[in-house]
Amino acid sequence: MTATTMRAVVLDGPGPLSALQIRELPVPTPRPGEVLIQVKAFGLNRSELHTRLGLAEGMTFPRVPGIEATGVVAACPGGEFAVGKQVVAMMGGMGRAFDGGYAEYTCVPVAQVIPFTSSLDWPTLGAVPEMLQTAYGSLTVGLDAQPGQSILIRGGTSSVGAATAVLAAQRGMTVFATTRNPAKADALKQLGVDHVLIDDGEVAEQIRRIVPDGVDTALELVGTPTLPDTLRATRIHGVVCFTGMLSNEWLVENFYPLGYLPQGVRLTAYGGDASDLPAAVLQEFLDAAAAGRITIPVDQVFSLDQIREAHGYMESGGAVGKLVVAL
Repeated sequence: MTATTMRAVVLDGPGPLSALQIRELPVPTPRPGEVLIQVKAFGLNRSELHTRLGLAEGMTFPRVPGIEATGVVAACPGGEFAVGKQVVAMMGGMGRAFDGGYAEYTCVPVAQVIPFTSSLDWPTLGAVPEMLQTAYGSLTVGLDAQPGQSILIRGGTSSVGAATAVLAAQRGMTVFATTRNPAKADALKQLGVDHVLIDDGEVAEQIRRIVPDGVDTALELVGTPTLPDTLRATRIHGVVCFTGMLSNEWLVENFYPLGYLPQGVRLTAYGGDASDLPAAVLQEFLDAAAAGRITIPVDQVFSLDQIREAHGYMESGGAVGKLVVAL
């Protein structure tokens, strides 16, 4: 028997940490084509920070934020998923166009749901969906990364950066990753990073001392402030994929391609959705973690009551890997 009310985090509008309010809400009623998920854990994302800071487009308030959730199926009127099935859900308007994962239950379109089977604990599972989707999509769709190539991860201690390092190391790539904090170097090494670069805004010179022609591929997770330097770190016919905006800056003012882009370096971007993460890739990743072959980079786990503390920590940039709320 599904509960009739639930605890949820609500934003009445953009604001400081105090704008994150925990309230009792009715449990949503799923219609055919929707899935009601009992949320066991959810990861925190910069997207939700943008929502709280008023930087996100397409927002209506009041809103339960959260672009992802991990849990079990509580109801599925169309029968697409069995009740009790382990699932993740992400994107597709979650937390923006409709209420998202910062709640004990969330109701999402069937298309945003991916099933899996795992005995890993819920906080670990909760770290995976959006982080893996973004890292996997950036490597495959964005960069077309190949075994043996080199990759620069600009923003290596972010959750997506950490997951990309794990996936790139799995592929036998030579992994360069940046951090502004030398104390985080060992944590990056443990994820499979070969060369940790301390980011002072200029890492292209550091890269070219190790690989004179530049890296084959580069993942930009910091944003437009570091993008020109990331482009300069990349070889002719190499690819730079713009995926993240840790800096909260994503516009290039007065963009003049001939002056901005180094000759022969290719610039692309990746956004992604649930449909970009095949169920088999999710299952393989979870199985590899369960077998100890890879590490799922979880920095810290919070309770729902600690949502303001968690958001404050996310905003501070102190984490190495994913921040998770477990219910």
